[in-house]
This record gives sequence, C-alpha cells and structure tokens, in this order.
Amino acid sequence: MDGTAVGVPLRTVEIARESGYSPQQVRKLERMGVIPPAARSRNGYRAYARVHVHALRAYRGLAAAMGPVAAGALLAELRTGTVTEAAAAVSAAHVRLAREREEALRAQRALRAIQDEADTPGFEHADDAMTITELAEALQVRASTLRFWEQEGLVAPERVTSLRARRYGIEAVNAARVTAALRGAGYGIPAVREVMGALDGIDGQGEAGRILVRRLDGIAERTVALLRAGTDLAAVVAAERDPEPDPDPDPGGGRG
Repeated sequence: MDGTAVGVPLRTVEIARESGYSPQQVRKLERMGVIPPAARSRNGYRAYARVHVHALRAYRGLAAAMGPVAAGALLAELRTGTVTEAAAAVSAAHVRLAREREEALRAQRALRAIQDEADTPGFEHADDAMTITELAEALQVRASTLRFWEQEGLVAPERVTSLRARRYGIEAVNAARVTAALRGAGYGIPAVREVMGALDGIDGQGEAGRILVRRLDGIAERTVALLRAGTDLAAVVAAERDPEPDPDPDPGGGRG
C-alpha cells in the first residue's frame, strides 16, 4: 500500500497534529517502517492518509504496552500477514500481559503468606532450618540457583560444620521464598534486590507490598494502552486488506 488509502491526503504537519507526534517523529517512524510509506505529490510533498494516523496511534499504544521495538515489529507483521496472523499477534500480547499480572499476584500472595506466618504466635521460636537440597526441592529450583542468589546477596544462609555446608534458617528460607516468587514474576535481579532491601526496612513488608502494587498498576496501564490500540490496529489491518484507489495527492503547505 502506498499510504493514500482513504480520503483527502494529509500533510506531515496535519498527521503529526492528529497522532500526537512531531513532524520529525512522523518522518522518523516512516523511515523505520513503523508506518507505511507516504505517497508523494507531483511537487514532492508527502501525502499521508487516514491509515497513517491509525498506524501512529496504534504504535503509541503498542509501545506503551510492549516497548517500541516489539511495537514496530508487530505493526510490520500486521501489514504483511493475514488477518488471522494479525489477530493472533495481538492476542499473544494480551496473553503475555495476563501472565505478567498473574505472576505478580503470585509474588504478592507469597509476601502475604510470609507475613501471616510471622504474625503466628511462637513463630519466632520455630526452627525450620533446611539444607540447600531440601530448600531447592521445596522451591522447585536448582541448588545452583540458590547459590547464585547467595552470590547476588539475596539469600544469606549460615555455614555450619567443618565442611562449610549451607544451613538455611527461617529468615534465609523466607528470603529464598520471596526471591523465588519475584523471579517467577519476571523480576530481574536489580528489582528483586530492591524488594529484598525494602524488607529490611522499618516497614519492610509494607514497602515490599507497595513495590508489587506499583508493578501491578504498571501492568494495568499497559493493558489499557493495548486495548486502546485495538481500534487503530483493526483500521490498519482493514486498510491493508482492502485499500481504496489512490487520490491525486497535491497537498499544499510545507514540504513533508
């Protein structure tokens, strides 16, 4: 498609105004292939169409939902694939966000469970020390993973016996449980370290909980952005499948 699928041709400044991008950004996104190439008028001006507005708005929502690189790749796929492939790509994006949300909720539940245990009478006297093998089996991770977390300062086991074997007391076990939950929720090591550092503060559980809530809020915002992009994505797909005859582009104004 040459970009002039519907209605009166639009100048660069007009499409920028309607899409919320600057003229420079519009031209850059065109060069990157995020939007279809604009047609050129007889005097060399760019002549955009409504589909370009939809593509730019869709890109804005997709970039907020999944990042600019993935957004650009998805728009390129939408323009070249079938309707079924386009729908599958968008559905996959929703699935990924739903998975992130469930993983964050799982981490949140793990934090709450640990807090409930800490509030149980007699808990502070419990002696539930575990070996590295026992803890790895309980968390369904490799022993090497626990050693890596130790190297990163996330879990601090005790060293006992002349063999310097690791012994995980209740604090180390809880730290490993939180770390496992956060890693399972997709948190990188720096983010896990932030939560673990919060747990050491005066309001440790509260601050750690707020960090997880902020992550859930961020996932919700990305989900809404993806939903908002849906209408524009549908317009892009429809224009690619059923383009209108090209008008005779000769817009006035500055060169695009």
